[in-house]
Amino acid sequence: MNEMKYEIDATGKKLGRVATEAAHVLLGKGSVNFAKNVSADVDVRIMNASKLDINDKKMDQKEYQRYSGHPGGQKIETARKIVEKKGYRELVLKAVYGMLPANRLRKERLKKLTVNN
Repeated sequence: MNEMKYEIDATGKKLGRVATEAAHVLLGKGSVNFAKNVSADVDVRIMNASKLDINDKKMDQKEYQRYSGHPGGQKIETARKIVEKKGYRELVLKAVYGMLPANRLRKERLKKLTVNN
């Protein structure tokens, strides 16, 4: 089939707005042959992720949690620490990941997303 390419320029936009747009396209909501149970044949690229409009307050207050499953294994990191460690790409991926439905197609859909700083 013919894969559709979709580009989003993140310059000056809020993180949530960009992530919502990407999730919408990855779900295939805008396509003519939309089906819930099929991963859309779309390639989404987010350009200029480092130029996102994120407040300093949000960078310090927004927390991301992960849990290893062991006692005392809960880790909490702020958005600023994630950006320092892994870059803005990781923030965008986490935002889009949270907006996709938690089913078997989530990983497959996320593979069709590329983020460039």
